[in-house]
Amino acid sequence: MRDYGTATYGDKLAADFDTFLGGGGDPEPAVRFLTDRVPEGDALELGVGNGRVAIPLAGRGLNVVGIDSSPAMLKEMRDKPGGDQVEPILGDFTDPAPGRAFDLVYALRSTFYFLVSQEAQLTCLRNVSALLRPGGHLVLELGAPPYRRMNERQYVDALQVEVEEAAFFLTLHDPIAQRIDRQMIVMGESRTRLQPIRFRYIWPSELDLMAALAGLTTVSRQAGWAGGEFTGTGRHVSVFRKEME
Repeated sequence: MRDYGTATYGDKLAADFDTFLGGGGDPEPAVRFLTDRVPEGDALELGVGNGRVAIPLAGRGLNVVGIDSSPAMLKEMRDKPGGDQVEPILGDFTDPAPGRAFDLVYALRSTFYFLVSQEAQLTCLRNVSALLRPGGHLVLELGAPPYRRMNERQYVDALQVEVEEAAFFLTLHDPIAQRIDRQMIVMGESRTRLQPIRFRYIWPSELDLMAALAGLTTVSRQAGWAGGEFTGTGRHVSVFRKEME
């Protein structure tokens, strides 16, 4: 995908993130899950976006830092009520906040996949491990790999079909690199909207190995914020801990 950079997704979506194809969803289940595990202290969100979860998390009393590569997304967060409670960092979260220390680091809605190589993902995990205080947690909300699409190099998925509007994905899939290049297309009577995205998915066993290489212990994996067994479809929430020294 030519001309796609680290800020492309956020810059193109920032102004409409809360409404585009249903928005990011209710933040409360994620906030409850995170504060149950780390009720106080310092938290860092990787790919904070417009602060959908970071702002209410800060409202619960945590000191929240949010890093994002999109200036437009950080501006949206700053302009929201309570947005000034989250410390913004403009940058690549491969090396998110050197020299700082956190009790909680988290990434939502497969944002960790935006690091599009295994090397970048492992580098990020190692740097996160260095940032975490002993006993601190890393929480990742990630989509399941496309198990049923492993032999497909390209495919189309319908997302929404209405009388005056249709939305669908056009996807190019590299199963060797585990990379997806995708265009989300919304077509209406008056306009067509394009929202590109590139990501590298991770198999759960691969994620656990990379976390171990980074010095993190796998604590749990469940099917979304509400819990239940993760069976390989939908989203999972995986929790890792930096052990006490």
